[in-house]
Amino acid sequence: MALFRETADVSVRPAVAGDENAVTEVQVAAWRATGVLGEGVIAALDVPAMRARWSSAISSPPGPGFAVLVALDGPDVVGFAAVSPGQVLSLEVLPGSQRAGHGSRLLAAAVDRLRADGSETVTTWSLVDDAARAAFLEASGLGEDGRSRTLATGVREVVEHRWSAQV
Repeated sequence: MALFRETADVSVRPAVAGDENAVTEVQVAAWRATGVLGEGVIAALDVPAMRARWSSAISSPPGPGFAVLVALDGPDVVGFAAVSPGQVLSLEVLPGSQRAGHGSRLLAAAVDRLRADGSETVTTWSLVDDAARAAFLEASGLGEDGRSRTLATGVREVVEHRWSAQV
């Protein structure tokens, strides 16, 4: 006999102390899965430093309008979004949990947070060669706005395009 849940046990909530481990794991796994950054960049990541930065962002946001949100599947953190005034700084979902609505829930919660903080637009950045993210952003109503930036990773340069929309 199959077990069915009357409601899905999925949600989004503000990150709390202790979530930094899962957030870091999600970020590294998602970046690795895209293949866009390359294994050299992934191998060069300072994971303990990343974890410490997420811990600080969660427990001591740098100012008003900054927040980290996590997507849950049952008790498990499967994704996260980080926001600052007017911007989704990061949005990642575990590769095995993608295409299950977590990214959409995170983006909706992030936009709700931006609106509540008075933002009239939302912007985010996407790696140029990340076709799956570009498709997700486009389906979510964002569009490339003509801006780009180059990030120096210490291994190679990485180019991102900015996406934006009115909220």
